[in-house]
Formats: sequence, structure tokens, C-alpha cells
Amino acid sequence: MDFVTVIGFDDIIYNFQNQGLVAVTSWVLMTFFYVIPYNLIVAHMGSTFSELGGGITSWMRQTNGDTVGYFAAWFYWITGLPYVVDVANSVVISLGWILNGNGDIQSHMGNAWFGITTAVIFVVFIWIQHLFKNKSLEVMSTIGGGAMFIMTVLFVIMTIIGLSSGNPIKTQPFDFKAFLPKHVDLAFLSTFGLFVFAMNGSELAAPYTADMKHPSRDFPKALKMIAIMTMFLTLFGTFSLGVYFNAHHLPNDLKMNGSYYAFQAIGKQFGVGNGLMYLFAAVQGIYMLAQLAVILDASTRVFLSDVAKRFMPRQLTKKNADGLPINGYWLTTILCALIMALGGMLPRINDIFNWLLNLNGIVSPFSTCFLFWSFLMVRLHSDRFPKPDYTFIKSDKLGVIVGAWMLGVTFLLAVLGFFPTDADQSTFAMMLTLNIVVPIGMVVLGFMMPWIAKRQANGNGLAFGKTAWWVFTLVMGIGLIGLVSYGMSTSIVAHAAPWLKWGSIIVVDLILLGLTNLFTRNGRHGIADTADI
Repeated sequence: MDFVTVIGFDDIIYNFQNQGLVAVTSWVLMTFFYVIPYNLIVAHMGSTFSELGGGITSWMRQTNGDTVGYFAAWFYWITGLPYVVDVANSVVISLGWILNGNGDIQSHMGNAWFGITTAVIFVVFIWIQHLFKNKSLEVMSTIGGGAMFIMTVLFVIMTIIGLSSGNPIKTQPFDFKAFLPKHVDLAFLSTFGLFVFAMNGSELAAPYTADMKHPSRDFPKALKMIAIMTMFLTLFGTFSLGVYFNAHHLPNDLKMNGSYYAFQAIGKQFGVGNGLMYLFAAVQGIYMLAQLAVILDASTRVFLSDVAKRFMPRQLTKKNADGLPINGYWLTTILCALIMALGGMLPRINDIFNWLLNLNGIVSPFSTCFLFWSFLMVRLHSDRFPKPDYTFIKSDKLGVIVGAWMLGVTFLLAVLGFFPTDADQSTFAMMLTLNIVVPIGMVVLGFMMPWIAKRQANGNGLAFGKTAWWVFTLVMGIGLIGLVSYGMSTSIVAHAAPWLKWGSIIVVDLILLGLTNLFTRNGRHGIADTADI
């Protein structure tokens, strides 16, 4: 289960497009100075708090109190939503390759239908997840994660066989200098946020450690194995990509379609046509659905399993007969739809895909900072917490130094990620704007939750009256009309159909109104026993 949240073939592709063969050097440095410490820190924290079911939320509450624990839970949860959208998009792209045999999805569906199809897959999958509860997690994770690892190993092995048979290398010159950066500037440094995004996520398995036979002992073993698998896939996978792609002249859509191009190329080299590509497309679809299952369930558990109820609107604490936080799933759906609508302002599907990846390179490292902060607190005050079966670095002083290093580097890379690496002249301004606006919106919404909960408590369950409702509606309507009107005057959406632009206003308005209604109606209605949950 944990492996599917950490690394995949696409993660190697993303960073290969950003850095070419230099990514091999970056992976080596990141492996020893980031990946290994990262996973062992997660192992230490999971072993220390093995009896708690909230993962990083529980760790932050135990080390910093309820208030900080709430904010950690909120930001960790909401910053995972752009990746949820990205995963759902990847499912659509894999289906496009299976049905069409190529990656020209733009010719078969426009931005609107791409968003609609993604939303349908997302909603249907939430329903399936609810129907089968957590039984689907183990099955899909085992099949998807195992198959993806095998496919990547197969790609590496076939590359070695091809080289030994005298097949040419596309990247030339393929020498030591090809693995060293030519310029270390802002554009280069801004790409490292995606490395953090590619390698983090192992803490998502923490809520399930209580289900292991010996969690404090076995969880660290799993994390060590993940570090080894990550090292193998990233180093050898990137090297192999340099064999089949010219690292100096890469396709613009490599992040979206590069994995399929790779297996298409190796299949043709070995005389099996598109067979390997279709096989990978099927594996990719299952793998992405497994990611969707684990991330949706685990992140919602992290958010709601161990958060003090006084910080949350009462509707969000509601659970159904199966013990699932059903309104948490609906909130996830609404916010993901909003992110998809914002991405629809970009001109091409490839731009939407790249923007979501870059956004993940910002918000994902920011949320990971909570992990290292909680580790710092444990090492600074080790006498206050249970002694773990597994200890990462025996010396508390050295542990503090390593924790501070991880926290500082992660925060810096998150800040550098605001620079839109993949943007061209026509999309730079919009991508930069979205990179700033979306994280700010996440922060504001996080602060609004305790405010709404407090108003519910003081207002006998009702957070807002009719006057406030009209004000919210008016402000949201004016803001969205202004935003899309601005878009109409720019080259970014100038060629989009008018019905699509104004349709976006209506859809986003309805989403925001639904979100407001979810949190502002009478919190006591139908959930009088919430306090006992």
C-alpha cells in the first residue's frame, strides 16, 4: 500500500524532462541526503506513536498540542488534493492511450470534456470505494504497486539487453558531462520541489500501522524496503530513459505521455510493436486507481481521525453507519472539482497536466514540513515520549541537526517551486498566478474552519444567517466574473468558446455555494450524536 504513494515510473519521467540526464546526479544526491533520512524519520515516528491512528495528525497533536495538530491535519490533507486531481487525470490519459493508441488526447476531447471525464472517474471511484469499503485498498495496491515495480524493472532489464546487443543511445554525447548541470539558476533549482513530491508520501501508511501484527517493528522494515526500491527505480530508470530519449531535445508533452513513449520505443526495438505500451497503459490505469484509493482514504483518515472536534464544523465530523467520514469525501470531491475548474483556464490539456504537477511541487513539500517539525519536537523532548522499538540516530543532538536540515531544505524547495518551470510566454503569468492563489486559498480555508465551528457553537448550530448568505453569493459571483472576464482579454483563453468560459463561472459558483452550504447550514440537523463519535 505504501509503495504506490511514494514512487512510480511517471515520477522518473517528470524529473527527467526538467533536468535530462542531470536528474541521475540529482537522484543520487537526493537519495542519500533526503530519501533515506526521510523514510527513516517516518519509521522513527511510526514506531514512537504506533498505537495512534491519525498518522502525522496524531504526531503533531502529541508533540505540539491540539491547535497545531488541527492545522497540520488540514494543510496536509488539502495539499494532497491537487495530486488527487492529477492522479484522476492520469487515469483518463491511460484510457486515451488504450482506446486511441497515441497520446494526442487534445484532438479527441477538449479541456471541458477532459475535466468532465476526470470528474466522472473521480465521483464513480469514490462510490466504488464506499461500496467496497477498505477491501479494495489491499487488492488494488498489491496488484497496481507490484505490477508497476515489475514494469519498471522490465524496462531497465530490456534497456541493458538492448545496449549489450549494440542498440544506439539517443542522448549524445553520453558522457560524464551529460550528468552535470550546465547552469545552477532559479529555473534549475525550482525543479527540485518535484523531487520532494516524487519521493514523499510514505507517512500516508501510518494510519494503517495499527493493523500490522507488530507495527513498531515491522513498519520501519517496510520503510527501509521502500527506500531501496526508490533508489533502484530512480537511478536505473532515469539512466534508461537517456538511452531511448535525446535528453537535449525532449518532447513538450513528455510529462504527460513520456511513460507511454518509453514503452512504445522499447517495444518496437524488440519487435513487439505497441504490445508493451498497451500493457503499461493497463498497469498505469490500475496503479493510478490504487493511488486514488489509498490517498483518498488515508488522507481523509489523517484529517479527521485525530482532530479535536472543536476546530471542525459539525458536518465534517459526521460518520455513516460504516464509520466513514462521508462529508469528508464530499468535501474532497468539491475542492477537487474546483481545482479542475481553475486548471481549465489554461489553453491545453498538456498545460493543465504540467501546472498540476508544478502545484504539487509547491504544496507537497510545504505539507511535508510538518513531519520534520514533529520529529524535531520528539528529539528535543525525547523524555516526554514513548521510547520506540526503532530509533533513527541514537544521539538526540544529531537527530535534531538532521531534522533541522530536512525541514530547512524542504521549506526552501517549496518556496522555489512557485516559479512555473514548464510555462511558456503565453502561460507564464497565469501559471504563476495560480501557483500563488491556490496555496493562499488553502491557507484561508484552513483558518475558516475553526471560525465556522466557533460560530456554530455560539449560534446554536447555525453559522450564518440569510444576510451573510447573500453577501457570500454576491462576492463569489463578482470575483469569478471578473476573473473570467480578465481571461477573455488575454491570449490564454482568448480562443476558448464563450459557453465554456461562462459555463465555468456557473460551475465554479455552484461548487463554492455548495461548499458554503455544507459548512454553514444548521450543524445539529441529523447529527445530534456527533459529540459521541
